[in-house]
Formats: sequence, structure tokens, C-alpha cells
Amino acid sequence: MTSETEFWFNTKTREVEEGKRSSWENLMGPYPTRAEAEQALEKAAQRTKDWDEDDKEWREGS
Repeated sequence: MTSETEFWFNTKTREVEEGKRSSWENLMGPYPTRAEAEQALEKAAQRTKDWDEDDKEWREGS
């Protein structure tokens, strides 16, 4: 088990938490750094966009 700090993005408060303090229902993570946790929503949005594009290409047979 690691003793390094993990960071979580709280989707309700829109704040980064050091360590898991809130309900799992509101958390994204863990992330190894505060900076990565701060970018959680942007990263998730980009992944969703990429997956949607991949699905569209697959459906169209490209």
C-alpha cells in the first residue's frame, strides 16, 4: 500500500480534495497530483468526445 497523497475532484463543490474526504458519489479520482485532479472535468469531457467520435466512425464503417 502506498503512503503517497491522492487527490480527488469533488463534482459537487468543484474543488480538489487532498485525500478522500467526501462521499464517493461526488468524487472523481484518485489522481497523483493536484494539477491532474484540477483537470478532471476537462479530461473526462475530452475522453467522452473522443469516444463519441470513435463510435460514430465505427457505426459508419470507417
